[in-house]
Amino acid sequence: MTAPAATARQADTSDLHSPALWRLSLASLLALVALCIAWEWFLAPLRPGGSWLILKFVLLLPVLRGVAARNRYTMQWSSMLILLYFTEGIVRATSDRAPSSMLAWVEVALTLLFFFSTILYLRPYKRRARAQQKAPSAASTPSTTSPPSSDTRS
Repeated sequence: MTAPAATARQADTSDLHSPALWRLSLASLLALVALCIAWEWFLAPLRPGGSWLILKFVLLLPVLRGVAARNRYTMQWSSMLILLYFTEGIVRATSDRAPSSMLAWVEVALTLLFFFSTILYLRPYKRRARAQQKAPSAASTPSTTSPPSSDTRS
């Protein structure tokens, strides 16, 4: 069996798990949006009656649209954006009091779930892109003709 054939079969096998990873990514993102709204509105807002921090979920709306559409580019950059929510969760989990600290730990768990499920979902696509990038360069042969001389003596 040749190496490209083995690589292609490996990529196809890993695609079998992609729908589950995509659903996990989407579900964790939806849960994070719901948590952000509920947390700052009525569960444990910074100020009684809610706070403007509720608007932090707005940054997740374009991500939600892209993840729902399985847009790989959106999923790539959203895996970095989600780290902002992870950072907020860690800071608030270690500095706030209950119940806010408990909600912050839930936020941390949801961001980690989103991050890893997204990265694992995208892994076969990245491998396939790298394999396709290497294949044309390996197939091309270097030219045997020498470049024209730039020496123009008269």
